[in-house]
Amino acid sequence: MKTGKIGAQAETARSVCTSGVSAETAGEFREFVRASVREMLVGVMMEEVELLCGPRHQPMPGTDYFRGGTAPGYVLHEGRRQDVVRPRVRRREGGGSVEVPLATYANAQDSGELQERVLEAFRVGVSSREQERLHGETTPGVSKSGVSRLWRREGEKCLAAFRARSIARSDWLVLMLDGIHLARDLMAVVALGVTSDGTKHLLDFELGASETTETAKGLVERLSRRGFSPAEGCRLLAVFDGSAALKSAVLSYWPDTVVQRCLVHKERNVRRFLRHKDWKELGRLFGRLRRVQGLKAGKEALRDIERFVGERNKAALDSLREAGDELLALHRLEAPATLHVSFLSTNLIENPFRNARRRLERVSRWDLATDQPSRWLAHALTEAERGFRKVRHYPDLKVLREVLAPAKRAAG
Repeated sequence: MKTGKIGAQAETARSVCTSGVSAETAGEFREFVRASVREMLVGVMMEEVELLCGPRHQPMPGTDYFRGGTAPGYVLHEGRRQDVVRPRVRRREGGGSVEVPLATYANAQDSGELQERVLEAFRVGVSSREQERLHGETTPGVSKSGVSRLWRREGEKCLAAFRARSIARSDWLVLMLDGIHLARDLMAVVALGVTSDGTKHLLDFELGASETTETAKGLVERLSRRGFSPAEGCRLLAVFDGSAALKSAVLSYWPDTVVQRCLVHKERNVRRFLRHKDWKELGRLFGRLRRVQGLKAGKEALRDIERFVGERNKAALDSLREAGDELLALHRLEAPATLHVSFLSTNLIENPFRNARRRLERVSRWDLATDQPSRWLAHALTEAERGFRKVRHYPDLKVLREVLAPAKRAAG
């Protein structure tokens, strides 16, 4: 069997299929490729038969193997089932004979490639119900139940790998905690950390019915147990959206943490008390607060916001003042203003949440009696983390590390 020639023909066919010819012509060439592959695989099986039994009509002396005819079978090519007529071999044993499985046939049925294709399709949004249409109804292992079992095994491995990652480092500078809603009465508190070299890591999560202190403390306790701690000789910078539960949980483990309130959330909270025509000016004033560097400039920008809001709505002013000094925590450190884009809001953790939701929204029913929510969330966060890049202006983090040292604590 001249498999090299067949392979060259198949490669030529693939080239022609992708060169812009008509759909009908491309289909003909794809069928040619499939037929060539079937022919090649059957030829390889025949070579194994000959090694066991000897040439046809010339039995190998002293062997217990003999040809047993043919039978319908299939092989997998590019994850699809291809029907073939497979040769059979039998071995004399006792007073009878038993069939001998061919190694080449077993390898041709290896579903590893198919399973990887199914999982990859699942990761990018193909539901278990659509897998049969994608891979072909006759392809083994792609039924809804088969995909579900495969995904469960993969999800268990993903969850175990996510929780087994080492987070015991000596250069953690920033911690963000935020909640992501999965369903009614089901949410997860997720932690994201930033190291002194600017890399971001989704650290862990804790499931709960709501964003309570108990749920947040469960997450922080696990982080601590797994080895998470502030950089040596430094306080931790924590950025929150205003949740008292998240803040309380972090301060219970690291009391000297510098807490920065998310300015984006605070602007939204204030804006809901104002008339629509005032939103543009409010956005401009908050934008100025996010740009200025240092405590003095920050206080001036905040006073302008208070003056503008106070002239229009007392409830809006009370909402603004509720955050207290936490609105200016990063300004108080006199950290470079280049870092404001990353650490004056919780966008660093909310952006991967958007990516995760695109995968989580495919789940129509959450089974709280099992680890299904954890498996899905671990997968979604792992996939979201693949697109992570370093925070903007990360070289300036060395300055942030210096000012987070207790000796650099600023008054004011």
